[in-house]
Amino acid sequence: MNPEDLIEDLMEGEYAEAEDEGQSDFQPKSRDDIEGIVQDAISSAVSFVESEIAELRIKAQKYYDGETDLGWEDGRSKVVATKVRDTIRTVKPSLMRVFLSSAHAVEFIPHGPEDIAAAEQATAFIDYQFNRHNGYKVLSDVFHDALIKKQGIVKAYWKNYTEAKVYSYSNLSDAELQILTEDENNQVIEQITEMSISIDPMGMEVEMPVHSVKINRYETKGDMCIESVPPEEFFIDRDARSFDDAYVVAHRTEMRVGDLMGMGFEYEDVKDLDNGYGTMFDAEAFERQSYQYDNASESEQDPSMKIVMVTEAYMRMDVNGTGVPVLHKFLCGGTNDKLLSYEPCDEVPFAKFEVDPEPHTFYGRSLAEIIIEDQDAATSVLRGVLDNVALTNNPGIEIVDGAVNIDDLLNNEIGRIIRTKQPGAIREMAVPFVAGTTMPMLQYMDNLVEQKTGVLAASGGLSPNALQNTTATAVSAAVQSAAGQVEVMVRNLAHGLRDLFGIMLRLYQKNVDREQVMRLHNQFVPVDPRVWNSDMDLSINVGLGTGREAEKAAAYREILGLQMQVFQQYGPGNGVVGLTNIRNTLSDMLASSGIRNSERYFGQMTPEMEQQMLMQRQQAAQQQGQPLDPNQAFLQAEQMKASTRVQADMAKAQLDVRKMMMEDDRLRDKMAQDLAVQNAELEAKYGLKINELALKAEQDRQRQYFNGM
Repeated sequence: MNPEDLIEDLMEGEYAEAEDEGQSDFQPKSRDDIEGIVQDAISSAVSFVESEIAELRIKAQKYYDGETDLGWEDGRSKVVATKVRDTIRTVKPSLMRVFLSSAHAVEFIPHGPEDIAAAEQATAFIDYQFNRHNGYKVLSDVFHDALIKKQGIVKAYWKNYTEAKVYSYSNLSDAELQILTEDENNQVIEQITEMSISIDPMGMEVEMPVHSVKINRYETKGDMCIESVPPEEFFIDRDARSFDDAYVVAHRTEMRVGDLMGMGFEYEDVKDLDNGYGTMFDAEAFERQSYQYDNASESEQDPSMKIVMVTEAYMRMDVNGTGVPVLHKFLCGGTNDKLLSYEPCDEVPFAKFEVDPEPHTFYGRSLAEIIIEDQDAATSVLRGVLDNVALTNNPGIEIVDGAVNIDDLLNNEIGRIIRTKQPGAIREMAVPFVAGTTMPMLQYMDNLVEQKTGVLAASGGLSPNALQNTTATAVSAAVQSAAGQVEVMVRNLAHGLRDLFGIMLRLYQKNVDREQVMRLHNQFVPVDPRVWNSDMDLSINVGLGTGREAEKAAAYREILGLQMQVFQQYGPGNGVVGLTNIRNTLSDMLASSGIRNSERYFGQMTPEMEQQMLMQRQQAAQQQGQPLDPNQAFLQAEQMKASTRVQADMAKAQLDVRKMMMEDDRLRDKMAQDLAVQNAELEAKYGLKINELALKAEQDRQRQYFNGM
């Protein structure tokens, strides 16, 4: 073998060895390997949240509950300035009103003309399903968590469940009973058989069994579930910036053994699972609900009611050894995270709501964290003021030992009598009242909190005195400026609602197996989520509630005016504005005023109904021998308008001619009067007389000629 062939063989061998080594890196994973990877990921995420996030959330909850880390002395004020709670309770109704005042908080945007109808249906359908699943309560919970505990988490998932109903049947024959009992969804609970005598077609008496049964019929159903996840039940890895790049996202909660068995797990696999009592998981729950509960008696009396910890983790993992990690859902039990099941999935079913996100990290700041220190400072000042007032009103007393009756001294009744053995045995230790000089400090603390949060104590951010001698424009500008930070909170929260609605849309597309019926535009219409385009964009449609309702109302009025102008000038077939567009504007005008039932005031109108009305008009015109084409009708209308304008112009010209004739008559009469006066003056002075008859005849001739024109 020559050297070149040897080198080539060696190189081929190295490449083959390298290829084998590369392939060995991607091998299918065993169940034990998968369990170890998942356990390590969950343990790391739990450790991160419990060590660095949970303490901050517990502290924020304490401050919201009216507590503080400041100590106090016995006999001194223990009052707390509840800045955290007051601020959150002030801003939360505004946030709820912003999202729930709009007809649709989130709107699906079509990619093309073919998706317009589907986008409208998807918007109305998902909004209806959100309200059906108690969307108000879900939003209230997650907003509350976001304001206090960094963020609120909503979980949306599809749940298949079995529903049992009891039915009773009587007078059943053997064949009918067999049909009922052969159905695998039916379970016989009670059965009674009796012999009955009947007459057959031949007139003979026949004795036959008659059955009465009570059955339990099981029906498998599915529905979407939306729930707010308690903050202590949610975990994510330390390096995550969002759900998309997270290594592990986990939901750890409590379930009963019977529920796990209902999901298909064997009792032997779940009976030894433990719960999370005594961990930080339990500490956060205790701080939120302010009481501890014990389920020992439940598990002892009924093993199926034993509470165990269950963790649902979402991770991308190369289970099959293809080299491409795929998102999986792993279900683990107990604090040791015993792997119970796993399966591939499409997406992480969580949506995050937060008011003050921090760029490039998953956890931002809550509103409570921003003002915790201000609550301590305001508490310290307030306690000082109250202590000074108390000492001023009830100063200390200096007495001569043995010269004062102590029982009399301890009596605080008005007009009390204190017995002393010598004059001057009692002397008050007067404390000067300096609390008045510190009151501006409390006002300063209030202003500081308002500047940090944008949540103003006064309505709209202005005091009644500030509203005096102020223009409406200045007031509106001040209100909008003060609400800037609240608008930012709303925008941040709106992104979570957008993600939630997207998850809901995809859940219905994947799990609905038949056409649905919903009420749209006051009509029950069929909708099929399976044919919707899942790539439709989502538009955040929040009203922001910052005093711009007047501007919106003015815009609606202007739009309606333009629509009516186009419709009246160019007719119903103009192609720009139809009755449907006008009806939508009227509905939006009512909705902006808080009136949702626009059908009570205006009938429904759709493009189909509008087209049908136009066809009916054409048919009616054809029956009268006057075919009505939209373009022809438009031309006829324009011709009528032109003819009307010509007639109006002619009438105006005739009126102008008459005015000219009347003015000419007046001038001629004046000339005749002036001529008579001048003729009288000439005759009196010089004895001369003008021939008036000739001049008058000339004037009359000209007037007759003018009248004849």
